[in-house]
Amino acid sequence: MKFEKPSEELIGILDQAMEKRGAERRKMFGSPCYFVNRNMMTGVHQSTLFVRLSEDDKEWAAGEGASGFEPMKGRVMREYMVLPEEVLRNGERLDDYLDRSYEYVSSLPPKEKKK
Repeated sequence: MKFEKPSEELIGILDQAMEKRGAERRKMFGSPCYFVNRNMMTGVHQSTLFVRLSEDDKEWAAGEGASGFEPMKGRVMREYMVLPEEVLRNGERLDDYLDRSYEYVSSLPPKEKKK
């Protein structure tokens, strides 16, 4: 399966939005992702931006037009949602998703480092 390289514009949108949050930038899926306590919070995959959300926030996000994150066909990542494209052009709405994601991921226990 061939993956589409994310645009610099999309990467820039995420990087700029994450500047004010205490998260670590690393690569996953060959693209930038952000982690809190070694737990993945958000990232870019091909032409989409995804966030990790609580069950309640996933329901809210689905009502806002977000969809489940499936990086490979048949491999749904259950806590992650792909943001609607219009959210990427609206800083206030994007911040709302990222704030919800940051709050949820910050509440998770730190992931152990692999040996």
